[in-house]
Amino acid sequence: LLQGMVLCGYTPTPPHRDIHKTALGATETVDWQYLPTTLDAVQQLQAAGYAVMAVEQAAQSIMLDAFTPPANQPLALVFGNEVSGVDAAVMQLVNGCIEIPQSGMKHSLNISVSAGIVVWDIFAKLKK
Repeated sequence: LLQGMVLCGYTPTPPHRDIHKTALGATETVDWQYLPTTLDAVQQLQAAGYAVMAVEQAAQSIMLDAFTPPANQPLALVFGNEVSGVDAAVMQLVNGCIEIPQSGMKHSLNISVSAGIVVWDIFAKLKK
């Protein structure tokens, strides 16, 4: 189901020692490409027919547990910077926004944790 990744901005790209250390060979089996900006990536994905959803805390977001992946359209997810989130210009371009429901005092998750939660949830919904 997962077709690949688009890496943007100052995100390191393979081969990179930090990626090699944590990816454990995934760079050899997961397709990836690099684009200079997230805006470029969103525009390219939308032109290719993808619904593009940001994963961010925003006023118009859909809670992940209420989100239904599109049945007849490929889906792309945009995960933002761990400190500043998804850029405002990107938020204006995406087709919508998904938010991970959280409670308590701290409303922030590490990007790898967020990606794991969202991808697993969507995968589980698509398997049904």
